Amino acid sequence: MEWSRLVPFNYSDSSLRAMYAGQRGNATARRFAHFWSTIFAWGVAPRRWVTLEVRGRTSGKVLRFPLGEADVDGERYLVSMLGNDCNWVRNVRAANGRVALIRGGRVDCLLVEVAVELRPPIIKRYLSQVPGARPHIPVDQHADVTEFAAIAADYPVFLITTPPSP
Repeated sequence: MEWSRLVPFNYSDSSLRAMYAGQRGNATARRFAHFWSTIFAWGVAPRRWVTLEVRGRTSGKVLRFPLGEADVDGERYLVSMLGNDCNWVRNVRAANGRVALIRGGRVDCLLVEVAVELRPPIIKRYLSQVPGARPHIPVDQHADVTEFAAIAADYPVFLITTPPSP
């Protein structure tokens, strides 16, 4: 399904970037996030759209974030379009990667942060699969993978794995 069919309004790239100034969503972005978290959790959208559930690092409350996955060589990844300081990344790191992904059902997962030098092809693939991230990452999706190396340290990538049994 094309991104334009998922977004009910037509926003420019600059207005989408403005919704996330300082790596934090404004009121409109938070309303969209709540809406899409619900839709993705129901499993209505395509498979690559999921709701990440993680405990807040300061509040201790369970928080939900709508995210798009990238697949590379049979593995699934989550990429932060807003960089290192966005809320879901900070919470995942504080939770040592223990999260749940929800898409028609809840699956406990362990997110493993990918080394910076391995991120460029994953970020490139992410931009081809998650169009809503394109305004936020300063490399064109069609650029050579070597151009992604310059920004890779600024955009965390997490491999989705199943946690070991307790």
